[in-house]
Amino acid sequence: MTERKKLSLNKAAQPTTDTPGHAPRKPPVRGSGTAPRKRMSAAEAAQAREESAARPKVDPWSEERRHTEEPHRPTRAPASGAARGDAAERSTRAPSRGPQAERARTIDRPQAAKEAAPRRDHRRADGRTAPRPAPTSSTAPVTPREDDGRLRLSKLMSEQGLASRREADEWIEQGWVRVDGEVVSELGTRVFPHQTISIDPMARTQQAQRVTILIHKPIGYVSGQAEDGYEPAVALIKPENRWREDKLPIQLTRGHLKNLAPAGRLDIDSTGLLVLTQDGRIAKQLIGEDSGIEKEYLVRVVYSAQPEAENVSAVVPPEAIEALRFGLELDGRQLKPAQVSWQNEQQLRFVLREGRKRQIRRMCELVGLKVVGLKRVRMGRITLGKLPQGEWRFLRPDERF
Repeated sequence: MTERKKLSLNKAAQPTTDTPGHAPRKPPVRGSGTAPRKRMSAAEAAQAREESAARPKVDPWSEERRHTEEPHRPTRAPASGAARGDAAERSTRAPSRGPQAERARTIDRPQAAKEAAPRRDHRRADGRTAPRPAPTSSTAPVTPREDDGRLRLSKLMSEQGLASRREADEWIEQGWVRVDGEVVSELGTRVFPHQTISIDPMARTQQAQRVTILIHKPIGYVSGQAEDGYEPAVALIKPENRWREDKLPIQLTRGHLKNLAPAGRLDIDSTGLLVLTQDGRIAKQLIGEDSGIEKEYLVRVVYSAQPEAENVSAVVPPEAIEALRFGLELDGRQLKPAQVSWQNEQQLRFVLREGRKRQIRRMCELVGLKVVGLKRVRMGRITLGKLPQGEWRFLRPDERF
């Protein structure tokens, strides 16, 4: 009795705080039918403390990774009842490994397998982040084609005035185009600008058969396709509407109306010279982007500040006429210089080198003028002349715009 009291008094106090690298010790859990644990003597306790101090310390973070990243072991077959009892006894006697161990035991197997998968954040062993690999494309990079100075054959023919782009494509398909003496029949062929292009006489014959018609468009007809119940000007091209002073020995046929398109428009409230053509060269010359063909108009106006004035030229400020000549903008774009002068007391004469939609009417509105009549009398070197309103004639072979 005296010896047991002495041992209990000399027993070393257990540490209340966790030693780094070790989980705190917990009292054993006694299950039913288990024998009481034998107390250690003072010598055994001292020896245990020495062994604990000599044991190498383990980083808790590495310990946690070892538990969480440990590969999943295959599930063993269920043990017998006796084996399960022995395992339960060993688990109750074994000291707990701390909260990290409890977490590792309670985690489910799919989650453990997921955590055991290799890392995908490209972290290296030293903890630093390695550079991510560059993303790879499923398709090979497209190498841009170097510009060697060649142009599409149809575009080059159009620039040289040999034909329109549409005509050039038709001639190439027919085999009527030669480049440096060799026939080119494939659309999209590219050639150098210095190469020689020759055209078969058959193409020239077909081109000569295409017609250009001049018509004096009246008010109430549209230039292009019918719209809002108004007829197009092409509806006036009938044998009975042909000007009787047109002496060209050509009889109007249905083929002449095919692909006949206006080269320059006149709005429904305007009258005067309208050109309709099958020849792409003429269309490009009149309405192409780089066209410099002059268009002349006679415009009857009223001054909005004094609408009852008969002599409009006397009441309109000279600054308004100067602005019409140069300095105005439409749709955010500067207009090209224009020739504007008084034709008489009520009419202005406009000469333009561009054709914006309702350009003259909008220009006049910007300076306080209202257009009450507009007539186109010339396009290039072709004038309206004595052609009566509502009648038409063929463009003669000797006439050029």
